[in-house]
This record gives sequence, structure tokens and C-alpha cells, in this order.
Amino acid sequence: MLSIFNNPAFGLLLLRLTLGGLMIFHGFAKVGNPGSLDFIGGKLLEIGLPGFIAYGVFLGEVLGPILIIFGVFSRLGALLVAGNMIFALILVHSDQFANFTKSGGWELELQGFFLMTAVVLLFTGSGRYAIKPD
Repeated sequence: MLSIFNNPAFGLLLLRLTLGGLMIFHGFAKVGNPGSLDFIGGKLLEIGLPGFIAYGVFLGEVLGPILIIFGVFSRLGALLVAGNMIFALILVHSDQFANFTKSGGWELELQGFFLMTAVVLLFTGSGRYAIKPD
């Protein structure tokens, strides 16, 4: 393979920008629509957890992506995003685990992508191209 494509640090940068860039839009949507916290809080109450935990969505969908994008405490950011996605899968998407789209894809492929790329960054760290490489 061409040596130009042998650059794991650049690959990790692209992975960080993709995960952080896509996830932060979900956070901005929740900042702009505070009613979404009521929905999340209600789902938490249904499973016996306190509703105020809903504010944690800002950690997983705003702070985590910012840390990931800039490469500052990227593993912590990845942990926040992964935790956020686990809550999202349990609270909102648990009835979709076995569902497929009309074109044959998994109905939760976006959520699966967010979770698994966060787990990858948790294991790899930010890579060399980061404000604070880890």
C-alpha cells in the first residue's frame, strides 16, 4: 500500500472530527429545544432513575464532542459519548435492536456508529494531531 495512506495519527484525527462533529449537532439541538430534557427525564423516571440525570445529555452531546474534536482529554470525551449512547439505546431505542430498514440496514446503525467509534477512541486516545495528545 502507498506510504501516504500509512498514517494512523491522521486516521484518528479524521475519526475524532467525524464523531465529534456529527454528535455535537445532537447536543446543539437539545440546547435549542429544552423540552427534549423533559422527554429524557420522563424516560429516566420510567426506569426508576431521577429525572435530573437528563442534564447529563449535555456532557455526552456537547462537552464530550468538544473534547474529542480538539483532542483535549479525548478519552474522557469518548467515555462521555459512549455513556450517552448507552443511555440513548436503553431509554429510547431498546425496541429497535432487532429492526432493519427497508433497504436492509440495521435501524440503529447511526447509534451503533456513535457508540463504537467512541469506544475505539476510548482505547486509542486522540492520536498525535491533538491539542493534548493522549
